Amino acid sequence: MRKTHYIAFRNFFHKSSSTPSTKPRTFTAYSFVPFSPFAMLDPTILTLGGIVLGIAIIERILERWGVIDLVDQFAKVMRFILPVTFYSALIYFFATFMF
Repeated sequence: MRKTHYIAFRNFFHKSSSTPSTKPRTFTAYSFVPFSPFAMLDPTILTLGGIVLGIAIIERILERWGVIDLVDQFAKVMRFILPVTFYSALIYFFATFMF
């Protein structure tokens, strides 16, 4: 016949361990804000990049066709749009993914 040994719940949790616990070694860990390049696959960033890329491709096509007047107009617009788009996307990226 088997004899059952009962342990009180309080004694079970407050009982010291039969094997001595080893202390983990301490080490210095340096942290860095995690940054993933996949964060650039945000739909807003991709849309802005696609629009700018599309305008640049249209400008090249018009240049090959010899429509220089339109190419000059696109160049004037791109001189303003490119920096504004770049800095806007950069601010959006840092505001969205870093905080």
